[in-house]
Amino acid sequence: MSRHMRSGDVELRRPLLLTGDHLEPNELDSDEGEIIFDRSSSNNGHEASGSAPRRISYEEAMEETGFGLFHWLLLVICGWANASDAVEILCVSFLLPTARCDLLLSSSDMGLLTASIFLGMMVGGYVWGYLADQRGRRRVLVVSLTVNGVFGVLSSLAPWFWLLLLLRFISGIGVGGSIPVVFSYFSEFMPRRRRGTMISALATFWMAGNILAAGLAWLVIPRTWAHISLGTLDFQSWRLFVALCSLPGLTSALLFRLLMPESPKFLMEADREKEAIHVFRLMFEMNMRGKGKSFPEFGLCTNSKQKRDMEDKRWASRREQLASILKKGLAPIKQMFHDSLKTRSFALLIIFYCISFGYYGLWMWFPELFSRIEEGGSPCGNVSVPYSLHNNSCYPVKTAVYKEGFAIAVSNLPGNIFTILMMDRVGGKSLLSGSLVVSSLSVFLIYMVQTKTQSLILSCVFSCVSVITWNALDVVGTELYPTQLRSTALGFFTGMGRVAAIMGNIVFGKLVDTNCAVPVLLVSALLLTGGLVALLLPQTRQTELT
Repeated sequence: MSRHMRSGDVELRRPLLLTGDHLEPNELDSDEGEIIFDRSSSNNGHEASGSAPRRISYEEAMEETGFGLFHWLLLVICGWANASDAVEILCVSFLLPTARCDLLLSSSDMGLLTASIFLGMMVGGYVWGYLADQRGRRRVLVVSLTVNGVFGVLSSLAPWFWLLLLLRFISGIGVGGSIPVVFSYFSEFMPRRRRGTMISALATFWMAGNILAAGLAWLVIPRTWAHISLGTLDFQSWRLFVALCSLPGLTSALLFRLLMPESPKFLMEADREKEAIHVFRLMFEMNMRGKGKSFPEFGLCTNSKQKRDMEDKRWASRREQLASILKKGLAPIKQMFHDSLKTRSFALLIIFYCISFGYYGLWMWFPELFSRIEEGGSPCGNVSVPYSLHNNSCYPVKTAVYKEGFAIAVSNLPGNIFTILMMDRVGGKSLLSGSLVVSSLSVFLIYMVQTKTQSLILSCVFSCVSVITWNALDVVGTELYPTQLRSTALGFFTGMGRVAAIMGNIVFGKLVDTNCAVPVLLVSALLLTGGLVALLLPQTRQTELT
């Protein structure tokens, strides 16, 4: 079926969304102007030679497409990508109690291992975010998710610690791209009135990934049947667990490649009007299927500046292109910290640092800490003596550790439900500030308690409340910046958050055996700081995307 505009009988034939067809920049005319659908496709009675259709804004076009099947399909696919990122990050924490013996890891080594994926995410966050703003969201999602999955699988085969460290780092580069870009991509398909609720629903898939990682760890790691000898490589059950954790990323990349179109908001900003209208048409026909409605004629108010920039770039020399890329790569950061965006940018920078240091610094160590208190006591009461690296301290695997990890993961559910119900009523700013303060209190009490049961209960509270923080941050972050900065800004802030996560994991690794109180109380203080700084952010509830 032809997808080209033809002179004489102007028409645009729609490819089936579910066949994987999508419009590329070179498949449509680059001329600006109106687009008119023939009567066979629109049934609206207008002649092709009639007056030009009305021009409408992005938000108005989004309202024309309605809300329905397309958005639910989008939620499932973007949600699965979000879950795959959670699985890839959190799987490292579940392999520590057994991998430390097979690879002879000290606590400092384990800190470096948990930090490696965040170092990759720091590198990937800004790079992928910039590419998403320049080249398109969908293409970047496919590539970054593929990098995540392929190198995740390869890391399961690493026989040496240094190689495992390197492969987890490269896998982290992929994760660093998909996390910020998937939220920008998703938000740009959402009508304004439903955006907060739907982004909150998307964020709940992080919980699904958390539960999936914990459930896989519980099912696979304690099983002796998963132990296989491959020559010089002793393929223990934790290696099978790591390989399985990479499958969601690979399947997500395939789903985006086959089923999803490019963001219409990005296409409008790139002055690719015809492609944007085509995407709106796909959305309309899926949402209105069976309702007897026809797609309305309209033109779009697009931005021609980016198109001119791209044309100028084609004629530049290679040296000029490189200089232009470097200049343009740094330009969004200058815009983020200039004029009206300056206060919110500094506030978000502090908040991302505080929550990333606190959440990832503590969360990645939960399985290891609980493995050390199986005989009772508190997390910081039983860590003064470093554990032996011999296999008799790791095997047989302590199944209770993974049951407790699963319980902590499931405790995300109440927080996610609360977020979905309250986000559009209360607003992201209030939820963000309040949840950070409560998280701070729960971490402080984890240090104070003296029994394993009390530690487990407070860890579940921390899990429940901290997921509200992340969900609120996802909503607020997507609404604070204009389209041309959105993915870059989220990539930058999540990249800076990875610096905090790296520091948090290294600090825990260095001090967990000698002075556990320092990192735990530091986490509590940072979460409280983030909660107070969140009060400086503007209220974004049901605001229009710019």
